[in-house]
Amino acid sequence: MFTKFQKASDKAWIFLQHKANSSVFLRYLSMSKKSSKVQALYDLCNKTFTPSASGTPPPSSKAVQSLSSLLDTVGPADVGLKEEHSDDDRGHGFFGLTELNRVARWAQPITYLDIYECDSFTMCIFCFPTSAVIPLHDHPRMTVFSKVLYGSLHVKAYDWVEPAQIQESKGPSSFPVRLAKLAVDKVLTAPCGTTVLYEKSGGNLHCFTAVTPCAVLDILSPPYREEAGRKCTYYHDYPYSTFSARNGTEIINGKEEDYAWLAEIETPDDLYMRQGKYAGPAIQV
Repeated sequence: MFTKFQKASDKAWIFLQHKANSSVFLRYLSMSKKSSKVQALYDLCNKTFTPSASGTPPPSSKAVQSLSSLLDTVGPADVGLKEEHSDDDRGHGFFGLTELNRVARWAQPITYLDIYECDSFTMCIFCFPTSAVIPLHDHPRMTVFSKVLYGSLHVKAYDWVEPAQIQESKGPSSFPVRLAKLAVDKVLTAPCGTTVLYEKSGGNLHCFTAVTPCAVLDILSPPYREEAGRKCTYYHDYPYSTFSARNGTEIINGKEEDYAWLAEIETPDDLYMRQGKYAGPAIQV
């Protein structure tokens, strides 16, 4: 990712760039001490994701670094949550409801907390009970920052193989499948760093599975907007061998297990989510 510089002048340039990036982060961190980290996040997002006539452009690498650095400092208490434990597995953070404690664990919903949304970006939190899943879905023309606030979350993510490789399955229930390459397959446990996905890299299509009760703070830019062509689409992933053998597709880079065929599906019926109320520090717009 980083180019190896050998000349002293290049090293000096890197140092100055790093110093400049750090100064942006420290400035907003200083602001967060005076107000709140949520306010600092909003202020930095508002500066970073500036809309233009053609929409909200992707953030620069410098902006990504600054926002990620600030997100790295955010914990549950900063957004009004308390950490859930395995023996108190409601999956609703600070917003657990007494009557829901008696519901079977498989019926526990994921709680969605809306912090802020505008045409340029969304700030939100997902609170998961153990084993809850947000199925494989995409983020068209979007950049997404994710920070695990507490607990452990398994992330499995793909990026489309380019140029597109599309196959048509045979039979009465035929459907097209498109080849994707595995980008991420790991468990994130708080405290951990911020992850970032982009339009064509970083695992734009991902699935979240809660290993323990956990919460994730997301910043999406620009937000989902179906009328703008940014619809959330869900997928089912099939092993590479399911379709490749019959169609003669060959892998060019990597191993077979690094690839999968993705088929678009309807929104899963078992995606159980409820709206919660954000109770963290208020944002001054």
